[in-house]
Amino acid sequence: MSQQSFADLGVSNAVVNSLRDRGIEAPFPIQRQVIEDILEGDDVLVQSPTGSGKTLAFGVPLVDLVESTDPRPTALILAPTRELASQIVDEMEAICHARALRIAAVYGGVGLQQQAKRAAKSHIIVACPGRLEDQLQRGAFDLENVRYLVLDEADRMLDMGFKPAVDRIVRQIDDSRQTLFFSATLEGAAGKLAAAYTIDPKTHVNRTPKEKQGTIEHRFIHVSHEAKVETLVGELESPDRGRTLVFVRTKHGADRLVKKLSKRSRQVRAVAMHGNKSQNQRQRALADFEDGRVDTLVATDVAARGIDVADVTHVINFDIPEDQDTFVHRVGRTGRAGADGVGISFFMSDQAKEMGSIAKSLGLHQEFEASGAGFHAESHTRQKRSGGNGSRGGTRKPGSGPSRKGGRPQQSRAGGGKGSPQGRAEGDDRQGSRGGKPKRNRSNASNRNRNSRRQRSR
Repeated sequence: MSQQSFADLGVSNAVVNSLRDRGIEAPFPIQRQVIEDILEGDDVLVQSPTGSGKTLAFGVPLVDLVESTDPRPTALILAPTRELASQIVDEMEAICHARALRIAAVYGGVGLQQQAKRAAKSHIIVACPGRLEDQLQRGAFDLENVRYLVLDEADRMLDMGFKPAVDRIVRQIDDSRQTLFFSATLEGAAGKLAAAYTIDPKTHVNRTPKEKQGTIEHRFIHVSHEAKVETLVGELESPDRGRTLVFVRTKHGADRLVKKLSKRSRQVRAVAMHGNKSQNQRQRALADFEDGRVDTLVATDVAARGIDVADVTHVINFDIPEDQDTFVHRVGRTGRAGADGVGISFFMSDQAKEMGSIAKSLGLHQEFEASGAGFHAESHTRQKRSGGNGSRGGTRKPGSGPSRKGGRPQQSRAGGGKGSPQGRAEGDDRQGSRGGKPKRNRSNASNRNRNSRRQRSR
């Protein structure tokens, strides 16, 4: 039996030909799962990881549903970061052109007026919540004609505290809209948000095939404050490492670390990426990292969200992650597409308890204990000053016992506590969420419009 094609799914000839020009012939599994449902006018909930082809999964049918004569904007795609919004526009631009549609990005870091003019003329807007609210408050355009709403990486928007802004934006869109909800998880806060924003949705779960999964070797290194940079240089000068992501907690910390690395090592080529950088600076840093002009990207968590860079061999937590979810998001950037990866986490004596708790919650207690963490924690409580400046330990080679598959450790995302980003987002601004309405009645006229759009799309 021949593989199902985009045309078999009901995609228009114009879009099929545009995809073929880019060498895209056969749909990915997630695209085969959802395209027909979207063209039929159904709300969808999709659990799918980054890199699975989800942008075209919603982009292809969305372009076929929107008509060039529709009032603008007709469709809104919400994304958590500038980088992801830019990637979505790049991915969809060619198929939009094939249907005589305009698409525009709305995010911070660029001029408001020029961006507003472009967005007001576009059929499809891809926006970050904060900047979108700025433009709406300025009256640059409104959302009263939006009939299609996409939330991409919804779980990350919650992690980043965007729920109140998203609630306010969604309240401005007509209830008869079609909603497409994409997330790495459909549990906990993300699941509650999905239930509030959709009616009678079709649910799809897409997982990376086992043969494409990689193994991550986890190491935890106890280090003194004075020795952190030298220990990092030692790791980066290793002949075994390739493209490396180094995570820090602050913007200024990222810049300081890049300067220190340039002074202490001629082998390491590093660049910083964080929210204080302009959009052009961030795009240039990412392009240099992808092209190999630099081999080390020093990033904050917010700046790195939404970035999917291939062939990252090492992830180094120079500063310990805030919580278990942050650890997973960071280390999950390596060990992808069947390749093995290495996740290294530095911790100081006064951080041993916190780091140990994260490791235990993810089933990595053996690796953490192998670093001598128990001794370091005890030493810190007994002494004001801890000895040791770079104790290595806590390794698990691929194949030697239980491993972390799929490029990220096992995790539980069933809700967040009060102190977690997820817990904070879950508790904010519930007013306006349609969770109190079990069903949303769409008008007959709206249903007729949906039916006519289905007929046109075929």
